Amino acid sequence: MTEPTPKRRALIGWRMLALGYDAFPVVALWMLASAMFTVVYYLAGHSARENFAPFSPLQIVLWVVCWAIAGTYAVASWRGGGQTLGMRPWKLRLVGIDGPPTVQALARRYAVATLSLLLGGLGFWWAWFDRDRLTWHDRASGTRMVRG
Repeated sequence: MTEPTPKRRALIGWRMLALGYDAFPVVALWMLASAMFTVVYYLAGHSARENFAPFSPLQIVLWVVCWAIAGTYAVASWRGGGQTLGMRPWKLRLVGIDGPPTVQALARRYAVATLSLLLGGLGFWWAWFDRDRLTWHDRASGTRMVRG
């Protein structure tokens, strides 16, 4: 049995606060992944003072791993209780429009949100003009962010 959806929509300001707060655990996970890559790089015979070459295959793999770590954090948090750590202080919750969201819908949400951020947050700012105040990733995934 699903609980009733709160009436208050999460406005863009609340979403940005949650996104900023979520940067802390995600960056910590990125640092852990980077440390592991550095250790493997060093064990492979490279100098401890040598960095990965810019835009090298290893650096690109590290960025993809970091993107996947952030996505796993987000999807697992949304699937586990509808909230990431950053959403909890502001009482935000992710709900499906037609029932609980699937893992595929949540992964689509993350992918579209990534595209939105790469475009300067355009998909987030879109919510100011959308008749239902939904972002691109809300619409693409069949979910919405509510407050309360």
